[in-house]
Amino acid sequence: MNCKMQLTKYRFSFNFDHEDGKFEEIYHFLLNFLSLDLKIGAYYTNKGKEVMGVRDEGLEKLSDMIYDYCGLVFIDRLDTLRDKLGKRLIELELTAWEYGDFLMHNSPEWDVLVELLTINESYFYREENQLNECCSIVLPQLKEINKYRPIRIWSAACSTGEEPYTLSMLIHESGQILPGNVEIMATDINKKVLEKAKKGWYKDGSLAFRRIPKHLLENYFTEEEGGYQIKPYIQKMVTFRHLNLLDDKKIDEEIGKVDIILCRNVLIYFDQLMINKVIESLYRVLTPGGFLFLGHAESIKDSGLGLKKVNTHRTFYYRKETTQHEEVQNTRS
Repeated sequence: MNCKMQLTKYRFSFNFDHEDGKFEEIYHFLLNFLSLDLKIGAYYTNKGKEVMGVRDEGLEKLSDMIYDYCGLVFIDRLDTLRDKLGKRLIELELTAWEYGDFLMHNSPEWDVLVELLTINESYFYREENQLNECCSIVLPQLKEINKYRPIRIWSAACSTGEEPYTLSMLIHESGQILPGNVEIMATDINKKVLEKAKKGWYKDGSLAFRRIPKHLLENYFTEEEGGYQIKPYIQKMVTFRHLNLLDDKKIDEEIGKVDIILCRNVLIYFDQLMINKVIESLYRVLTPGGFLFLGHAESIKDSGLGLKKVNTHRTFYYRKETTQHEEVQNTRS
């Protein structure tokens, strides 16, 4: 049987005779180099067209596992998933299908996979209208209601720490509330970026500084050779923790009740089912009358939860509706 296999995306073309012993050699080359699960025959692409080529069942299996683990959707972006995993599969000498089995029996590998999949785009003073509203309007308003306990803020999916550190700086800048009366918790599913966040050191010329006002850089960083170090009293306000937003038990145990949640530019990577799940978790730990900030490209539609949209001339956010009884209980807690 004479066959011709052509993978135009990778500019490979092979001619071989099934009976000349070359098939096995070419098959394994493609498995190892391109990380593809191959079968020869009629296949269907993800658009449903019958072709002579590849249907990567291993990647489909992996995309399902990833979705269940952290909510990221790759089932309609298998090429992207293949590109992100290719080098790792070559290192382990595994096919995508075998890698799925490897994950099931080697839980630390999930940390490696998360590092490969997550997008850690972040910078200081991002979407500054929201941050200014949070620190100059919302925080004083909450402190007036809750006079006898610290205000608790949760920066969800904090990446390398720019968001929670910006909050810390702006709280100092506002002068409207003592820094000791605010607790900031910052979490992320990616352990590697959390380690960088904890260090609080950022390379000179980093994109992390592309929007930061000059006075914040001068007042709250120490310039060092090759970069800038967050000053200790700014770092002290922030506690970093590893957390998967799909882990309800850990959210309840380690986060607890919070007054403000910033979960910005996260939901854009989820489908509606996962968005609903995450919003329900955030709603559950938000105190009555508490505030939720999402990214500008994100909104809550028909969630069925008591989250009221607050529109200002600068931005928007959500507030958890409350009864008078709950407000009284909240001030005493």
